[in-house]
Amino acid sequence: EVQLVESGGGSVQSGGSLRLSCAASGFTYSRYCLGWFRQAPGKEREGVATIASDGSTSYADSVKGRFTISQDNPKNTLYLQMNSLKPEDTAMYYCAASKRDYACSPRYGMQYWGKGTQVTISS
Repeated sequence: EVQLVESGGGSVQSGGSLRLSCAASGFTYSRYCLGWFRQAPGKEREGVATIASDGSTSYADSVKGRFTISQDNPKNTLYLQMNSLKPEDTAMYYCAASKRDYACSPRYGMQYWGKGTQVTISS
């Protein structure tokens, strides 16, 4: 069974940094798409960043230049480094994965999801 467990969420002030981690288990494929999504209260869930098995990455316009998605294959861990955080970044962040690699973008859905980790940015 595929399991994704997020960690690293918390509360920080505007301009601060935070690194989210996602531990994956039961997900060892040569072709895949991994990503981070977020959902703020009263808003739709939106894609934040994705990384495919070939290493290619994609980011939502709202986080370009501030967030960086990466992976540590030996540890089966996905990361999201968030810098220059803004109050509008406040949301529940979800780790997600898919066996596909041909539609790896924040605009597309995923097959597997974690339960989320809360990120709160104060001004």
